[in-house]
Amino acid sequence: MKKLIIRGGKRLSGEITINGAKNSTVALIPAAILADSEVVLEGVPDIQDVYSLIDILNDFNVKTHFENNVLRIDPTDIRSIPMPTGKIQSLRASYYFMGSTLTKFGEGVIGLPGGCFLGPRPIDQHLKAFKALGAEVVEEFGAVTLATQGKKLKGTRIYMDVVSVGATINAILAAVKAEGRTLIENAAREPEIIDVVNLLNKMGAKIRGAGTNEIRIDGVERLHGCTHTIIPDRIEAGTYITIAAAMGDGIRVNNVIFEHIESYISKLVEMGVQLEVGEDSIYVHPSHELKLVDIKTQPYPGFATDLQQPTTALMVLAKGTGTITDTIYPQRVKHIPELNRMGANITVAGDIIRIDGPSKLVGAPVEASDLRAGACLVVAGLIAEGETVITGVGNILRGYSNIVEKLRHLGADIEMVEA
Repeated sequence: MKKLIIRGGKRLSGEITINGAKNSTVALIPAAILADSEVVLEGVPDIQDVYSLIDILNDFNVKTHFENNVLRIDPTDIRSIPMPTGKIQSLRASYYFMGSTLTKFGEGVIGLPGGCFLGPRPIDQHLKAFKALGAEVVEEFGAVTLATQGKKLKGTRIYMDVVSVGATINAILAAVKAEGRTLIENAAREPEIIDVVNLLNKMGAKIRGAGTNEIRIDGVERLHGCTHTIIPDRIEAGTYITIAAAMGDGIRVNNVIFEHIESYISKLVEMGVQLEVGEDSIYVHPSHELKLVDIKTQPYPGFATDLQQPTTALMVLAKGTGTITDTIYPQRVKHIPELNRMGANITVAGDIIRIDGPSKLVGAPVEASDLRAGACLVVAGLIAEGETVITGVGNILRGYSNIVEKLRHLGADIEMVEA
């Protein structure tokens, strides 16, 4: 158990470089086992979720080597085994092994996924896709059993009842070697889906339409190894840009794809944040007078739900009244009592978060209940006067690589200690 101690109120400056995308990485790793030779992933973030997935790969007898943000995955001697529930419950993205093991082995037994609790997040659309392709699906005893009964999966039309990143990726993984063509309609459009498809196409897949709401997959017989560089993490980028807007005296955030966070940036500009957008970087000028705005999270390319919580801490500094409506995860509000404990004036009514500002934050003991709530509290701790002690740090380390070192590089007074 660890805790973060932040002595806030210090202005920050300098440069910071964004890692590869967590939400890509956790899908790319399960996708890699579909190859018949080594896959090399470059730009892999040094985060807990990666180590959890490596543990699962090792259980499958997959050889791995992770060093200097490069992960080598050799599935040559992979074997089919039931995936233990305990490890699966440590991160939600483990459900991508459903699609990859179904394609690789024609079977799979996988415990129901865990991760941050953000309210009900059913996997019915994942299972619907597997069934449409011809798999038998049985849910019992807290696990999902998948089987093709020795038959080849067959391409088909899959209509997603709701836009789901996870279900779209799982359907792609299951269909990539199916017989004939699969058409996924109402597909999610996130950049991480494009990243996974780019990897699979390098491996020999035939997939078109990623980034649109209609994806076409022509099944292939085999997939081979390759080298792939992961896209920058748009949520990490947004988090550090938020920190720069809150406490920066001029901070450049490098390795950013502006188009991936354009809707988020537009809200910061509306608040009064001044930025310069470069080819692969964003420079954030010191912010002086911010005004509150209304934000509604939406599927990509809308405002990302994962940036809702970090942005809430910035909004506390702004004048007026603003609201946040999270249409993706309305129950994503566990950061609100913690911010109020630090002096914020925030209320929650139904699915609307209302912020009245500005408020002066003061350091306090707080708990990171989930990954992005933890990011929010780091932003708040940097803003607050005095000392903020954050517990539940394991949640933060699931998604932010070397966060202490990066913030110290900008001049923050922050340390991680044993709780």
